[in-house]
Amino acid sequence: MEIRTRSCSHSSVPPVVVQHVEEAAHLCHVRSVLLRSPHVQLHRLQRLDDRIAAHLDGLAVADEAGLKLCTDALATPTAGLVFTLAVLGLESSDTAVFQRLFALAGSESAAARGLLSAFGWVSAQTLQGTIRTLLTSTDPAHQTVALAACAMHRVDPGPPLDDALNATDVPLRTRAFRVAGDVGRIDLLPLLQSAALRDSEPAEPRFWAARSAVLLGDRSSSLAWLTTLAEGTGPFSDATAELSLKALDLPAAHQHLRHCAAQIKPDTPAAAQARRRLIRRCGITGDPHLIPWLIAQMTDLRLTRLAGEAFSMITGADLAWLDLDRKPPAGVDFGPNDDPEDDNVAMDEDDGLPWPDPDKVQAWWHAQQHRFPAGHRFFIGELPSPAHALKVLRDGFQRQRIAAAQWACLLTPGTKLFPTAAPAWRQQRWLAAMG
Repeated sequence: MEIRTRSCSHSSVPPVVVQHVEEAAHLCHVRSVLLRSPHVQLHRLQRLDDRIAAHLDGLAVADEAGLKLCTDALATPTAGLVFTLAVLGLESSDTAVFQRLFALAGSESAAARGLLSAFGWVSAQTLQGTIRTLLTSTDPAHQTVALAACAMHRVDPGPPLDDALNATDVPLRTRAFRVAGDVGRIDLLPLLQSAALRDSEPAEPRFWAARSAVLLGDRSSSLAWLTTLAEGTGPFSDATAELSLKALDLPAAHQHLRHCAAQIKPDTPAAAQARRRLIRRCGITGDPHLIPWLIAQMTDLRLTRLAGEAFSMITGADLAWLDLDRKPPAGVDFGPNDDPEDDNVAMDEDDGLPWPDPDKVQAWWHAQQHRFPAGHRFFIGELPSPAHALKVLRDGFQRQRIAAAQWACLLTPGTKLFPTAAPAWRQQRWLAAMG
Protein backbone atom coordinates (compact mmCIF):
# COMPACT_ATOMS: atom_id res chain seq x y z
CA MET A 1 0.00 0.00 0.00
CA GLU A 2 1.32 3.45 -0.92
CA ILE A 3 0.02 6.63 0.65
CA ARG A 4 0.33 9.69 -1.61
CA THR A 5 0.48 12.98 0.23
CA ARG A 6 -1.07 14.92 -2.64
CA SER A 7 -4.45 13.31 -1.81
CA CYS A 8 -4.64 15.41 1.35
CA SER A 9 -6.29 18.80 1.28
CA HIS A 10 -3.55 20.29 3.44
CA SER A 11 -0.87 22.20 1.56
CA SER A 12 1.70 19.83 3.01
CA VAL A 13 1.64 16.70 5.15
CA PRO A 14 4.61 15.82 7.31
CA PRO A 15 6.23 12.63 5.99
CA VAL A 16 6.13 11.18 9.47
CA VAL A 17 2.31 11.08 9.36
CA VAL A 18 2.43 9.18 6.08
CA GLN A 19 4.87 6.76 7.69
CA HIS A 20 2.54 6.26 10.66
CA VAL A 21 -0.31 5.26 8.33
CA GLU A 22 1.78 2.93 6.19
CA GLU A 23 3.55 1.28 9.12
CA ALA A 24 0.39 0.80 11.20
CA ALA A 25 -1.37 -0.86 8.27
CA HIS A 26 1.65 -3.03 7.41
CA LEU A 27 2.26 -4.13 10.99
CA CYS A 28 -1.40 -5.08 11.31
CA HIS A 29 -0.86 -7.54 8.46
CA VAL A 30 2.31 -8.86 10.08
CA ARG A 31 0.38 -9.33 13.31
CA SER A 32 -2.34 -11.37 11.60
CA VAL A 33 0.35 -13.83 10.48
CA LEU A 34 2.14 -13.97 13.84
CA LEU A 35 -1.07 -14.72 15.74
CA ARG A 36 -0.99 -18.31 14.45
CA SER A 37 2.76 -18.58 14.25
CA PRO A 38 4.61 -21.60 15.70
CA HIS A 39 7.56 -19.55 16.97
CA VAL A 40 6.05 -16.43 18.57
CA GLN A 41 5.56 -16.08 22.32
CA LEU A 42 3.52 -13.43 24.10
CA HIS A 43 6.52 -11.22 24.89
CA ARG A 44 7.42 -11.03 21.19
CA LEU A 45 3.83 -10.23 20.29
CA GLN A 46 3.96 -7.41 22.83
CA ARG A 47 6.98 -5.87 21.09
CA LEU A 48 5.02 -5.78 17.84
CA ASP A 49 1.92 -4.43 19.57
CA ASP A 50 3.98 -1.66 21.14
CA ARG A 51 5.16 -0.63 17.68
CA ILE A 52 1.58 -0.60 16.34
CA ALA A 53 0.42 1.43 19.35
CA ALA A 54 3.20 3.97 18.81
CA HIS A 55 2.12 4.57 15.21
CA LEU A 56 -1.53 4.83 16.23
CA ASP A 57 -0.57 7.35 18.91
CA GLY A 58 1.27 9.35 16.26
CA LEU A 59 -1.86 9.40 14.10
CA ALA A 60 -4.00 10.43 17.06
CA VAL A 61 -1.70 13.41 17.56
CA ALA A 62 -1.87 14.21 13.82
CA ASP A 63 -5.68 14.30 14.17
CA GLU A 64 -7.36 15.41 10.92
CA ALA A 65 -4.28 14.83 8.75
CA GLY A 66 -4.04 11.17 9.77
CA LEU A 67 -7.78 10.57 9.36
CA LYS A 68 -7.78 12.10 5.88
CA LEU A 69 -4.80 10.06 4.71
CA CYS A 70 -6.46 6.84 5.86
CA THR A 71 -9.83 7.78 4.40
CA ASP A 72 -8.40 8.73 1.01
CA ALA A 73 -6.46 5.48 0.83
CA LEU A 74 -9.70 3.45 1.14
CA ALA A 75 -9.88 3.51 -2.65
CA THR A 76 -7.77 0.35 -2.35
CA PRO A 77 -8.75 -1.00 1.08
CA THR A 78 -6.69 -3.53 2.98
CA ALA A 79 -7.40 -5.12 6.34
CA GLY A 80 -4.52 -3.16 7.87
CA LEU A 81 -5.71 0.18 6.53
CA VAL A 82 -9.30 -0.42 7.68
CA PHE A 83 -7.98 -1.48 11.09
CA THR A 84 -5.97 1.74 11.38
CA LEU A 85 -8.84 3.99 10.35
CA ALA A 86 -11.33 2.10 12.53
CA VAL A 87 -9.15 2.49 15.62
CA LEU A 88 -8.90 6.22 14.97
CA GLY A 89 -12.65 6.41 14.41
CA LEU A 90 -13.48 4.49 17.57
CA GLU A 91 -11.19 6.56 19.75
CA SER A 92 -12.52 9.84 18.32
CA SER A 93 -16.17 8.71 18.12
CA ASP A 94 -16.29 9.64 14.43
CA THR A 95 -19.71 8.46 13.22
CA ALA A 96 -19.04 9.29 9.57
CA VAL A 97 -15.97 7.05 9.53
CA PHE A 98 -17.97 4.12 10.84
CA GLN A 99 -20.81 4.52 8.41
CA ARG A 100 -18.30 4.21 5.59
CA LEU A 101 -16.39 1.33 7.16
CA PHE A 102 -19.50 -0.74 7.87
CA ALA A 103 -20.65 -0.25 4.28
CA LEU A 104 -17.22 -1.32 3.05
CA ALA A 105 -17.11 -4.34 5.36
CA GLY A 106 -20.37 -5.57 3.85
CA SER A 107 -18.74 -6.06 0.45
CA GLU A 108 -15.02 -6.54 1.20
CA SER A 109 -13.87 -9.45 3.38
CA ALA A 110 -10.53 -7.75 4.07
CA ALA A 111 -12.38 -4.68 5.34
CA ALA A 112 -14.54 -6.86 7.59
CA ARG A 113 -11.40 -8.45 9.11
CA GLY A 114 -9.81 -5.08 9.70
CA LEU A 115 -12.94 -3.68 11.30
CA LEU A 116 -13.24 -6.60 13.72
CA SER A 117 -9.56 -6.35 14.59
CA ALA A 118 -10.04 -2.71 15.55
CA PHE A 119 -12.87 -3.58 17.93
CA GLY A 120 -10.61 -6.14 19.54
CA TRP A 121 -7.76 -3.65 19.81
CA VAL A 122 -9.29 -0.62 21.52
CA SER A 123 -10.05 -0.65 25.23
CA ALA A 124 -13.34 -1.86 26.67
CA GLN A 125 -13.88 1.58 28.18
CA THR A 126 -13.65 3.19 24.75
CA LEU A 127 -16.22 0.74 23.37
CA GLN A 128 -18.88 0.94 26.07
CA GLY A 129 -21.26 3.40 24.48
CA THR A 130 -20.58 2.17 20.96
CA ILE A 131 -21.28 -1.47 21.79
CA ARG A 132 -24.56 -0.64 23.52
CA THR A 133 -25.67 1.25 20.43
CA LEU A 134 -24.64 -1.53 18.03
CA LEU A 135 -26.25 -4.28 20.10
CA THR A 136 -29.62 -2.51 19.99
CA SER A 137 -29.33 -1.61 16.31
CA THR A 138 -31.83 -2.96 13.80
CA ASP A 139 -28.95 -3.67 11.39
CA PRO A 140 -27.77 -7.31 11.72
CA ALA A 141 -24.26 -6.33 10.60
CA HIS A 142 -23.98 -3.90 13.52
CA GLN A 143 -25.20 -6.53 15.97
CA THR A 144 -22.76 -9.09 14.54
CA VAL A 145 -19.75 -6.84 15.10
CA ALA A 146 -20.96 -5.95 18.61
CA LEU A 147 -21.28 -9.62 19.60
CA ALA A 148 -17.80 -10.36 18.26
CA ALA A 149 -16.36 -7.39 20.16
CA CYS A 150 -17.91 -8.59 23.41
CA ALA A 151 -16.28 -12.01 23.01
CA MET A 152 -12.91 -10.46 22.17
CA HIS A 153 -13.10 -8.53 25.44
CA ARG A 154 -14.34 -11.57 27.43
CA VAL A 155 -17.73 -9.91 28.11
CA ASP A 156 -21.09 -11.69 28.03
CA PRO A 157 -23.41 -9.66 25.73
CA GLY A 158 -26.43 -10.75 27.80
CA PRO A 159 -29.99 -10.74 26.33
CA PRO A 160 -28.89 -9.51 22.86
CA LEU A 161 -26.94 -12.76 22.50
CA ASP A 162 -30.00 -14.82 23.41
CA ASP A 163 -32.04 -12.96 20.79
CA ALA A 164 -29.37 -13.34 18.10
CA LEU A 165 -29.32 -17.13 18.49
CA ASN A 166 -32.74 -17.19 16.83
CA ALA A 167 -32.08 -14.47 14.26
CA THR A 168 -33.14 -15.04 10.66
CA ASP A 169 -29.97 -13.32 9.44
CA VAL A 170 -27.46 -16.16 8.93
CA PRO A 171 -24.21 -14.21 9.63
CA LEU A 172 -25.70 -12.83 12.85
CA ARG A 173 -26.92 -16.24 13.97
CA THR A 174 -23.54 -17.76 13.09
CA ARG A 175 -21.69 -15.22 15.21
CA ALA A 176 -24.13 -15.75 18.07
CA PHE A 177 -23.48 -19.51 18.03
CA ARG A 178 -19.74 -18.82 18.16
CA VAL A 179 -19.92 -16.20 20.90
CA ALA A 180 -22.09 -18.42 23.13
CA GLY A 181 -19.17 -20.83 23.42
CA ASP A 182 -16.54 -18.11 23.64
CA VAL A 183 -18.14 -16.49 26.69
CA GLY A 184 -19.00 -19.77 28.46
CA ARG A 185 -22.82 -19.62 28.35
CA ILE A 186 -23.61 -23.15 29.56
CA ASP A 187 -27.29 -22.20 29.92
CA LEU A 188 -27.46 -22.00 26.12
CA LEU A 189 -26.15 -25.54 25.62
CA PRO A 190 -29.53 -27.16 24.75
CA LEU A 191 -30.19 -24.59 22.05
CA LEU A 192 -26.70 -25.06 20.59
CA GLN A 193 -27.06 -28.85 20.59
CA SER A 194 -30.36 -28.54 18.76
CA ALA A 195 -28.84 -26.23 16.13
CA ALA A 196 -25.86 -28.56 15.65
CA LEU A 197 -28.19 -31.44 14.79
CA ARG A 198 -30.48 -29.41 12.52
CA ASP A 199 -29.97 -30.62 8.96
CA SER A 200 -31.64 -27.49 7.60
CA GLU A 201 -29.01 -25.29 9.27
CA PRO A 202 -26.34 -24.07 6.80
CA ALA A 203 -22.88 -25.62 7.22
CA GLU A 204 -21.09 -22.66 8.82
CA PRO A 205 -23.56 -21.81 11.61
CA ARG A 206 -24.03 -25.52 12.27
CA PHE A 207 -20.27 -25.93 12.71
CA TRP A 208 -20.05 -23.05 15.20
CA ALA A 209 -23.07 -24.32 17.13
CA ALA A 210 -21.47 -27.77 17.49
CA ARG A 211 -18.07 -26.30 18.35
CA SER A 212 -19.57 -24.14 21.09
CA ALA A 213 -21.61 -27.05 22.43
CA VAL A 214 -18.44 -29.15 22.77
CA LEU A 215 -16.60 -26.30 24.51
CA LEU A 216 -19.54 -26.08 26.92
CA GLY A 217 -19.42 -29.77 27.80
CA ASP A 218 -21.32 -31.77 25.17
CA ARG A 219 -19.51 -35.08 24.66
CA SER A 220 -22.31 -36.83 22.78
CA SER A 221 -24.25 -35.61 19.75
CA SER A 222 -22.29 -32.45 18.93
CA LEU A 223 -18.94 -34.15 19.40
CA ALA A 224 -20.03 -37.08 17.22
CA TRP A 225 -21.06 -34.72 14.43
CA LEU A 226 -17.80 -32.75 14.67
CA THR A 227 -15.81 -35.98 14.53
CA THR A 228 -17.59 -36.97 11.35
CA LEU A 229 -16.90 -33.53 9.91
CA ALA A 230 -13.20 -33.87 10.79
CA GLU A 231 -12.99 -37.09 8.80
CA GLY A 232 -13.71 -35.23 5.58
CA THR A 233 -11.62 -32.69 3.73
CA GLY A 234 -14.07 -29.78 3.73
CA PRO A 235 -13.39 -26.21 4.87
CA PHE A 236 -14.06 -27.02 8.54
CA SER A 237 -12.18 -30.33 8.72
CA ASP A 238 -8.94 -29.07 10.25
CA ALA A 239 -10.57 -26.63 12.67
CA THR A 240 -12.94 -29.37 13.76
CA ALA A 241 -10.11 -31.84 14.35
CA GLU A 242 -8.23 -29.32 16.51
CA LEU A 243 -11.11 -29.40 18.96
CA SER A 244 -12.68 -32.83 18.60
CA LEU A 245 -9.42 -34.77 19.04
CA LYS A 246 -8.95 -33.08 22.41
CA ALA A 247 -12.50 -33.89 23.51
CA LEU A 248 -12.52 -37.54 22.36
CA ASP A 249 -11.17 -40.30 24.59
CA LEU A 250 -7.94 -41.86 23.35
CA PRO A 251 -9.47 -45.00 21.76
CA ALA A 252 -11.84 -42.86 19.71
CA ALA A 253 -9.01 -40.47 18.81
CA HIS A 254 -6.89 -43.39 17.58
CA GLN A 255 -9.81 -44.62 15.51
CA HIS A 256 -9.92 -41.20 13.85
CA LEU A 257 -6.16 -41.32 13.17
CA ARG A 258 -6.52 -44.74 11.57
CA HIS A 259 -9.23 -43.31 9.34
CA CYS A 260 -6.88 -40.46 8.33
CA ALA A 261 -4.05 -42.91 7.64
CA ALA A 262 -6.31 -44.96 5.37
CA GLN A 263 -7.00 -41.84 3.30
CA ILE A 264 -3.32 -41.49 2.33
CA LYS A 265 -2.98 -42.79 -1.20
CA PRO A 266 0.73 -43.01 -2.12
CA ASP A 267 1.90 -41.43 -5.36
CA THR A 268 -1.13 -39.17 -5.65
CA PRO A 269 -1.15 -35.35 -5.60
CA ALA A 270 -3.19 -35.36 -2.39
CA ALA A 271 -0.88 -37.73 -0.52
CA ALA A 272 1.46 -35.04 0.83
CA GLN A 273 -1.34 -32.96 2.34
CA ALA A 274 -3.02 -36.06 3.77
CA ARG A 275 0.21 -37.07 5.48
CA ARG A 276 0.66 -33.57 6.87
CA ARG A 277 -2.89 -33.69 8.18
CA LEU A 278 -2.15 -36.96 9.95
CA ILE A 279 1.06 -35.64 11.52
CA ARG A 280 -0.67 -32.54 12.83
CA ARG A 281 -3.50 -34.58 14.31
CA CYS A 282 -1.07 -36.95 16.02
CA GLY A 283 0.33 -33.95 17.88
CA ILE A 284 -3.17 -32.88 18.92
CA THR A 285 -4.05 -36.39 20.12
CA GLY A 286 -1.06 -36.37 22.47
CA ASP A 287 -0.45 -40.10 22.95
CA PRO A 288 3.30 -40.89 23.42
CA HIS A 289 2.64 -44.17 21.59
CA LEU A 290 2.75 -42.04 18.41
CA ILE A 291 6.22 -40.60 19.07
CA PRO A 292 8.31 -43.26 17.23
CA TRP A 293 6.23 -42.75 14.08
CA LEU A 294 6.62 -38.96 14.35
CA ILE A 295 10.40 -39.30 14.69
CA ALA A 296 10.42 -41.47 11.57
CA GLN A 297 8.64 -38.66 9.66
CA MET A 298 11.49 -36.30 10.52
CA THR A 299 13.68 -37.95 7.88
CA ASP A 300 11.47 -36.46 5.14
CA LEU A 301 12.54 -32.86 4.53
CA ARG A 302 9.01 -31.84 3.57
CA LEU A 303 7.58 -33.22 6.80
CA THR A 304 10.42 -32.88 9.29
CA ARG A 305 9.55 -29.49 10.79
CA LEU A 306 5.85 -30.31 11.11
CA ALA A 307 6.72 -33.64 12.74
CA GLY A 308 9.02 -31.77 15.10
CA GLU A 309 6.19 -29.43 16.08
CA ALA A 310 3.86 -32.40 16.73
CA PHE A 311 6.61 -34.02 18.83
CA SER A 312 6.92 -30.82 20.89
CA MET A 313 3.13 -30.53 21.21
CA ILE A 314 3.19 -33.87 23.03
CA THR A 315 6.48 -33.74 24.93
CA GLY A 316 6.94 -30.02 25.49
CA ALA A 317 10.52 -30.31 24.20
CA ASP A 318 11.77 -27.04 22.70
CA LEU A 319 13.94 -28.44 19.91
CA ALA A 320 15.98 -25.28 19.45
CA TRP A 321 16.49 -24.67 23.18
CA LEU A 322 17.55 -28.28 23.79
CA ASP A 323 19.87 -28.29 20.77
CA LEU A 324 17.83 -31.04 19.10
CA ASP A 325 17.73 -29.18 15.81
CA ARG A 326 20.08 -28.80 12.86
CA LYS A 327 20.89 -26.14 10.32
CA PRO A 328 18.43 -25.84 7.42
CA PRO A 329 19.54 -28.07 4.53
CA ALA A 330 21.26 -26.19 1.73
CA GLY A 331 19.18 -25.51 -1.35
CA VAL A 332 15.86 -26.37 0.26
CA ASP A 333 13.08 -23.79 -0.02
CA PHE A 334 9.42 -24.78 0.17
CA GLY A 335 8.06 -21.24 0.07
CA PRO A 336 7.86 -18.58 -2.67
CA ASN A 337 11.08 -17.39 -4.27
CA ASP A 338 12.34 -14.81 -6.75
CA ASP A 339 12.18 -17.13 -9.78
CA PRO A 340 9.58 -15.65 -12.20
CA GLU A 341 9.20 -19.09 -13.80
CA ASP A 342 8.19 -20.72 -10.50
CA ASP A 343 4.42 -20.91 -10.07
CA ASN A 344 4.72 -21.62 -6.32
CA VAL A 345 3.38 -18.53 -4.55
CA ALA A 346 2.10 -20.23 -1.37
CA MET A 347 3.77 -19.35 1.90
CA ASP A 348 5.82 -22.06 3.60
CA GLU A 349 3.42 -23.53 6.15
CA ASP A 350 6.31 -24.48 8.44
CA ASP A 351 8.14 -21.16 8.35
CA GLY A 352 9.63 -20.39 11.75
CA LEU A 353 9.76 -23.99 12.94
CA PRO A 354 13.14 -25.54 13.82
CA TRP A 355 14.64 -28.29 11.66
CA PRO A 356 14.83 -31.32 13.97
CA ASP A 357 17.83 -33.64 13.94
CA PRO A 358 16.20 -37.10 13.96
CA ASP A 359 19.19 -38.76 15.67
CA LYS A 360 19.32 -36.18 18.45
CA VAL A 361 15.56 -36.31 18.91
CA GLN A 362 15.68 -40.11 19.07
CA ALA A 363 18.41 -39.99 21.72
CA TRP A 364 16.44 -37.46 23.78
CA TRP A 365 13.31 -39.59 23.53
CA HIS A 366 15.19 -42.73 24.57
CA ALA A 367 16.32 -40.91 27.74
CA GLN A 368 12.99 -39.24 28.52
CA GLN A 369 10.27 -41.64 27.39
CA HIS A 370 9.86 -43.09 30.89
CA ARG A 371 8.14 -39.81 31.78
CA PHE A 372 5.48 -40.39 29.10
CA PRO A 373 3.61 -43.66 29.60
CA ALA A 374 1.64 -44.71 26.54
CA GLY A 375 -2.11 -44.69 26.89
CA HIS A 376 -2.15 -41.27 28.55
CA ARG A 377 -2.70 -37.99 26.77
CA PHE A 378 0.01 -35.34 27.05
CA PHE A 379 -0.05 -31.68 26.10
CA ILE A 380 3.24 -29.74 26.05
CA GLY A 381 4.92 -32.27 28.33
CA GLU A 382 2.24 -32.72 30.99
CA LEU A 383 -1.18 -34.25 31.48
CA PRO A 384 -3.78 -31.63 30.50
CA SER A 385 -5.01 -29.61 33.47
CA PRO A 386 -6.37 -26.08 34.00
CA ALA A 387 -3.15 -25.04 35.76
CA HIS A 388 -0.98 -26.36 32.93
CA ALA A 389 -3.19 -24.69 30.32
CA LEU A 390 -2.68 -21.39 32.14
CA LYS A 391 1.10 -21.95 32.17
CA VAL A 392 1.11 -22.57 28.42
CA LEU A 393 -0.98 -19.44 27.88
CA ARG A 394 1.72 -17.51 29.71
CA ASP A 395 4.85 -19.09 28.22
CA GLY A 396 3.93 -21.05 25.09
CA PHE A 397 4.13 -20.25 21.40
CA GLN A 398 1.02 -18.96 19.67
CA ARG A 399 -0.18 -22.27 18.23
CA GLN A 400 0.37 -23.89 21.62
CA ARG A 401 -1.45 -21.04 23.33
CA ILE A 402 -4.47 -21.43 21.02
CA ALA A 403 -4.59 -25.11 21.97
CA ALA A 404 -4.22 -24.25 25.66
CA ALA A 405 -7.20 -21.89 25.48
CA GLN A 406 -9.32 -24.73 24.11
CA TRP A 407 -8.04 -27.14 26.77
CA ALA A 408 -9.02 -24.70 29.51
CA CYS A 409 -12.62 -24.70 28.25
CA LEU A 410 -12.81 -28.44 27.67
CA LEU A 411 -11.46 -29.22 31.15
CA THR A 412 -13.76 -26.74 32.88
CA PRO A 413 -16.90 -26.15 30.78
CA GLY A 414 -18.21 -22.65 31.27
CA THR A 415 -14.71 -21.14 31.16
CA LYS A 416 -14.46 -18.21 28.77
CA LEU A 417 -12.26 -18.95 25.77
CA PHE A 418 -9.05 -16.97 26.27
CA PRO A 419 -8.57 -14.47 23.38
CA THR A 420 -5.00 -15.19 22.22
CA ALA A 421 -5.38 -12.51 19.55
CA ALA A 422 -6.00 -9.65 22.01
CA PRO A 423 -3.35 -6.93 22.46
CA ALA A 424 -0.49 -8.47 24.40
CA TRP A 425 -0.63 -6.02 27.30
CA ARG A 426 -4.32 -6.87 27.83
CA GLN A 427 -3.54 -10.58 27.72
CA GLN A 428 -0.82 -10.06 30.33
CA ARG A 429 -3.30 -8.29 32.59
CA TRP A 430 -5.87 -11.05 32.23
CA LEU A 431 -3.30 -13.75 32.88
CA ALA A 432 -2.07 -11.98 36.01
CA ALA A 433 -5.64 -11.84 37.30
CA MET A 434 -6.21 -15.52 36.49
CA GLY A 435 -3.00 -16.51 38.25
